[in-house]
Amino acid sequence: MKVILLSDVAGTGQAGQIKEVSDGYARNYLFPKGLARPATPEAIRQAEEEQAQAERRRQRELARARLLAEQLHNLTVHFRAKVGEQDLLFGTITASDIAEAIREKIGVAVDRRKIEVGDPIRRPGIYSIPIRLAADLEPRINVVVERDEGEAG
Repeated sequence: MKVILLSDVAGTGQAGQIKEVSDGYARNYLFPKGLARPATPEAIRQAEEEQAQAERRRQRELARARLLAEQLHNLTVHFRAKVGEQDLLFGTITASDIAEAIREKIGVAVDRRKIEVGDPIRRPGIYSIPIRLAADLEPRINVVVERDEGEAG
């Protein structure tokens, strides 16, 4: 029996694919769990239309990500922080701080979860931080952390 998968099914296929499966597997597992529907001509046409819409949406998002990558490429954001003993910052510079600095500098919001800081920044210095916008699109920004001038030493 041909079915259209409505979600990813391990060992069978991914959402949107048309697969040939046994009648029992379809009736007893896929249909009751809402994982698939019968592949009627109307359902196939509808699935193809949904896939085309999803592809257009993906292309628009990728174009936006490329434009953002151009804006971010080699961008430098500066932080001033008080430094204590052993050259450690009082506090840390996190992905949220970097996202806010980017928003203030170029007026574009970047999701903090896309900023790959790793461990929070705890020392003054220059850091090259990747921002994962898409699978193959990862511009790097420079984060400069400087000592706050208001301290002695």
